[in-house]
Amino acid sequence: MSTATTATTAAAYTIDPAHSGAGFKIRHFMIAYIRGGFSGVTGDVVFDPVNPANSKVNASIDLNTLHTHDEKRDAHVKGADFLDAANNPKITFASTSVVPDGKNQWKVIGDLTFRGVTKPVTLQVESAGVEAKDPWGNLRTGAEATTTIKRSDFGMTFNAPLETGGVMLSDEVHVHLDIELIKKA
Repeated sequence: MSTATTATTAAAYTIDPAHSGAGFKIRHFMIAYIRGGFSGVTGDVVFDPVNPANSKVNASIDLNTLHTHDEKRDAHVKGADFLDAANNPKITFASTSVVPDGKNQWKVIGDLTFRGVTKPVTLQVESAGVEAKDPWGNLRTGAEATTTIKRSDFGMTFNAPLETGGVMLSDEVHVHLDIELIKKA
C-alpha cells in the first residue's frame, strides 16, 4: 500500500493596513463624483491559485478612518444618515467562493456586512501575480478589487430631491480596494 502526498499550493497572508486602503465614489447632484476612502483595512487571505475553492478572504474596514477631505462631510457620513459608525464601527467581508476570471483575475464572492445588514457581493479582483521580498525579508504581493453596491441595500436612504429633477446622491456606490499582503511564515 502506498500513500500519496498532496502538495498544497495555498499561501496564507495578512493584509498590511499601512499599505492598503479602500476608496469609494458616489455621484453628487447627478453631475459629478464625490470620493472618499478608509485607511483602516485589515484581515487575512488564503490564496490557492491551483485550487481556488481553497482560497478565503476575511477583511474589515474601520469606519472611523473615513476621509473625504471635508471634516463636516466626514462627520455627516460617519453619522446615522449613512454609515452609523457609532453603532456599527466596521464593515466586514467574508468570502464564500473564489473563481478564476482571466489571467491573474478572480471573482471573489462573499458576504459584505455593515450597518447590521449582510448582503452578497462579488469583487472583481486582479492580483499582482508575483511576490516580492521587502527589505526586512518578508514576501509581499498585492491585489486590486472593485465592486458596486447600492447603499439602500444597507439601509442608507438619506437623500434630497433636486429642483431640476433627480436627487442629491445616487444609490450606487463604486468601491475600489488596493491591498498589499504579507505572506505568513
